[in-house]
Amino acid sequence: SQLPDPAIEDQGKDYIRPILNKYAALCVRCPGYGTRTNTVVLIDSEGCVTFTERNMINADVNQWQTSTYEFKLHS
Repeated sequence: SQLPDPAIEDQGKDYIRPILNKYAALCVRCPGYGTRTNTVVLIDSEGCVTFTERNMINADVNQWQTSTYEFKLHS
């Protein structure tokens, strides 16, 4: 069948859409809850991987540490 399936997407959309809009964001910020880590993994056609992660420092939304690792996949 077709993915995404429009019939499935329409089911419960009035209930789930507000929840998704609040919690399925790139960065969630709510009292007592929120995004503390963001991760991106890029893999090119030659198997070269770039793994970048950004972590919140001491639960302070203004302080982030970014780490990047690069490596090649074994075939």
